[in-house]
Amino acid sequence: MKATITHNNKTFIADFSKPLDISIPLTNTDANPIAWYLEKPVIEPVRSGDWIGKVSAGNSSTNFNNIFFNPHGHGTHTECVGHITKDFYSINESLKTFFFLAEVISLQPEVFGDDLVITKEMIAQRMPEQAPEALIIRTLPNRHDKLSKKYSNTNPAYLQEAAAIFLRESGIRHLLIDLPSVDREHDEGKLLAHKAFWNVKDVNVLNPDARLDCTITELIFVPDDIADDVYLLNIQMASFENDASPSKPVLYAVKSV
Repeated sequence: MKATITHNNKTFIADFSKPLDISIPLTNTDANPIAWYLEKPVIEPVRSGDWIGKVSAGNSSTNFNNIFFNPHGHGTHTECVGHITKDFYSINESLKTFFFLAEVISLQPEVFGDDLVITKEMIAQRMPEQAPEALIIRTLPNRHDKLSKKYSNTNPAYLQEAAAIFLRESGIRHLLIDLPSVDREHDEGKLLAHKAFWNVKDVNVLNPDARLDCTITELIFVPDDIADDVYLLNIQMASFENDASPSKPVLYAVKSV
């Protein structure tokens, strides 16, 4: 199915029959990626006396599972400003539209002391002249083990504060990245990139110009066969009244008319 779309005075065709899923599935196996010192997710049937909510167990007509997971540490998730504020803000209330023009760029983090970082200069070199609504960053090397990596205490790459400020000032409203966080794993709670992207000056008393409708999506995976280019992005998520929700960002190739 193809659709002709006009957006920001530009017309293009999107092919909805060829979705490009850049999310990581959530499983209860050791193959699940894990960050933030958690154990793997738990997916198991409900038990009530001798009854087990599993068809193959022989006494249930349905599969009826409980799921225990953490959206931030167990897979692809989309978060809002409520992730870092004293007052409650939910992703369900913050994200009200779900289609955006997005640019995929590939960057190799550079060494900075004991860290690997993504800098303002790296992003500026790859950004198009007119910034898109959403930016998708694929870090290099793009190893397949991102789908199952155990990130805890590995000091993954992250965005420098200046890079996050540049994204905000460029007008990027939705940032997607294949790392467990835009910030350093051990940063003494500073969260400089989160604060800079959402323009949060004080987490206790939120400033009026904080970017409540902007999101960060972490722990994506962009396969190598998806070229650096412009796409139509659909951010799908569950309606959680929480700072973050597991999500399924999907890309569609577009062709200008």
